[in-house]
Amino acid sequence: MYPTPLCSHAGRGTFSEVYEPAEDTFLLMDALEKDADRLQQLSCTDVNPAAAECAVQTSERNRVCLQPVITDLVESLLPRLSGEVDVLLFNPPYVVTPSEEVGGRGIEASWAGGRRGREVMDRFFPTVARLLSNQGLFYLVTVAENKPDEIVTVMAESGLRGEPCLTRSAGRERLSVLRFGRT
Repeated sequence: MYPTPLCSHAGRGTFSEVYEPAEDTFLLMDALEKDADRLQQLSCTDVNPAAAECAVQTSERNRVCLQPVITDLVESLLPRLSGEVDVLLFNPPYVVTPSEEVGGRGIEASWAGGRRGREVMDRFFPTVARLLSNQGLFYLVTVAENKPDEIVTVMAESGLRGEPCLTRSAGRERLSVLRFGRT
């Protein structure tokens, strides 16, 4: 069992435009802890510069080395990382919102998922199979409104087998972490 990371600075002061860790964050952490023996490195990207800096401070407070890249999804990392990623984590903006709320660079980028909460996810899915190494794993946080079973089917068309790794209710939300790997 790993200790909960120190992250009380998120969502406050300089980091008021950063999504404060909540049930979805902790569900993803629990799923990763479940697979800890398969995971070895940490890296991240974020569209929100404040979230990237907050990730750096969180890693420093928890004695972990992390170097975030500020980019929209992984656009600035392709094609350099094609077939090289062993672990890909995505806690996307999954809340169902009007489409015009999608695409911001502030805190709204952490939740505004647009139609079915899937606009950002659906844009990212074609990239996943290109990024993953042969043994690579992709972890995705979803809510029931995102239609996780449909996502598994969509990803199968790219040659990735998926399954729920962990599921939990958090208030009105039914959260799941889906895990994908090559078939």
